[in-house]
Amino acid sequence: MRKQKGFSLIELLIVVAIILIIAAIAIPNLLRARIAANESSAVASVRTLNTAQISYNSAYPTVGFSSTLASLSSNGCAPPDSTQACLIDSQLASGTKSGYSFALSGVTGTPASTYQTIATPLTVNQSGVRYFCSFADAVVRYNPAAIATCDATSNPLQ
Repeated sequence: MRKQKGFSLIELLIVVAIILIIAAIAIPNLLRARIAANESSAVASVRTLNTAQISYNSAYPTVGFSSTLASLSSNGCAPPDSTQACLIDSQLASGTKSGYSFALSGVTGTPASTYQTIATPLTVNQSGVRYFCSFADAVVRYNPAAIATCDATSNPLQ
């Protein structure tokens, strides 16, 4: 009689089953962590846009707030002006960052005295579950449903 070395089929199946159970526990946690990271990045981006708008309004008082994300960014930053202010990075200026799309709207007046920024998840329940917004008061607000216009009725982020 010769002794065989190695694992039996049952032992291999048990190991595979244990790995699958661990994966079934870990994957939902990974997805929740990714959603939380995307939402955190979206809030930081909305805050960055608020800071950029305030800086833009201070630097170009005859223009007021910027009406486009592109005018807050630039290709070369030499020298900055009201059409390319060098206040945000090109990724955020493209309107999409970390699973969220960003829109700047509601710019009214001459000089522009108001604006609103809305962050929308690209894929709800995968890239984020909340919508974020802010306007000229620079308070970041959220809503679990889509935001058409940002106003004081949305929930302030604490």
